[in-house]
Amino acid sequence: MPRARRQMRLGLSVASVGYHYTAWRLPEVSAIGSMDLQHHIRAAQIAERGKIDFLFLADWASLMNLGDPRIARDREHAQLKMDPTLVVAALAALTERVGFVPTASTTYNHPYNFARRMASIDHISGGRLGWNMVTGFNPEEALNFSHDKPVPSDIRHTRATEFVEVMHGLFDSWDADALPRDKASGIYVDRAKVHFLDHAGEHFRVRGPLDVERPPQGRLPIVTAGVSDNAMELAARFADISYGGQPNVEAARTYYTTVKGKLHKYGRTDDEMLMMPGIQCYLGRTQAEAEDKFARIQALLDPKVGIGHLLLNHFPDMTGRPLDEQVPDLTMATDMMENRISGREPELTLALIRRAKAENLTLRQLFDVAMCGFWSLGLIGTPTMIADTMEEWFTTGAADGFNVQPPYMPQGAEDFVDLVIPELQRRGLFRTEYEGRTLRENLGLRAAPSGYARAAAQLPAMAG
Repeated sequence: MPRARRQMRLGLSVASVGYHYTAWRLPEVSAIGSMDLQHHIRAAQIAERGKIDFLFLADWASLMNLGDPRIARDREHAQLKMDPTLVVAALAALTERVGFVPTASTTYNHPYNFARRMASIDHISGGRLGWNMVTGFNPEEALNFSHDKPVPSDIRHTRATEFVEVMHGLFDSWDADALPRDKASGIYVDRAKVHFLDHAGEHFRVRGPLDVERPPQGRLPIVTAGVSDNAMELAARFADISYGGQPNVEAARTYYTTVKGKLHKYGRTDDEMLMMPGIQCYLGRTQAEAEDKFARIQALLDPKVGIGHLLLNHFPDMTGRPLDEQVPDLTMATDMMENRISGREPELTLALIRRAKAENLTLRQLFDVAMCGFWSLGLIGTPTMIADTMEEWFTTGAADGFNVQPPYMPQGAEDFVDLVIPELQRRGLFRTEYEGRTLRENLGLRAAPSGYARAAAQLPAMAG
């Protein structure tokens, strides 16, 4: 039998009402947005109509920068948000095939409560739940959880490793046949097939068992992001999906090779992790229409928001500087910045500095470039142009799929589903129907048997 053609995986990423900072100001966009369940229902229905693998919900447990008057967060729409795990539990009852990936931090949750909640939602959804695992480096978030500042990276990541191991152990509490529920004999639970975890580690003490039956998927697909050494090691150890943020194909190929190159250290193969970078599209049936859509939303950008975000991205404070004067030469600051900042910011911030110098950008032009939301792959064009770029990334070792980041909702998501997905399907690059019932199945991930079942299967061989 010929091998099935490799196809892309796609997620639809929901960040309030869109990835552009001024999305909420468009007349067709609901300003209520992330506090409106109907907004999330519509997003899930759009994703399911497009046969998209999952709806991704970004999250952090704090407001951002409201104490700093230089940063105009009071003019943004992403401050208020509902707990994404509760949102997806509601969405599961209103959909049939699309998966859900809420975000939750290993630093500010406890593995027992979290495993209980996530196993419950996986049952509610019939096996359609994943988890975007973050470690929480936001200073405002730290202040809400008894910390004066963010927990150091090494501690966050060792805690995350232990957290996932505990959660997986709790998911394995019940063997598949541990619940006979035999009315004739009166036996509901087979005690011999229930497992106490009895975990005592550096960060957690958890006895178990979990009081929820094993999730339908066994283990939930885990999504991670980040370019630090710690983040990439954590991804290589546990992630089923790496959500990258590379702005060009060369950087994406390097990240793809680097992260997948670490998998063998943890006994994993290349096909056990999907690389799904973000992609933000302004779509039109013609190039002019796409550019008009982009120009329309950019025109709503408040200079106060732009200047504040330059400051957040490690630029000097340029409050009060005339907007239409050339940006001062910041080349002398680059060495200091390379030593001071980490993660994706050095590459992106320094690229902006070099572009400002090379193109003699004014301050207004600089924050227009910085604020369009293209920290990951950003495209303005026709469905054919978008599909061409996605195909290049997919076929040349830069991506196994993409997380679609609509600049505004729901219209940006509808444009992608109605215009780009049919073109990908025409090329044989994306499904026309869901292959399975669970998220793991649709993502093409291997089954996740219980650790106890794996150990039992190895006993005869060991005895021999």
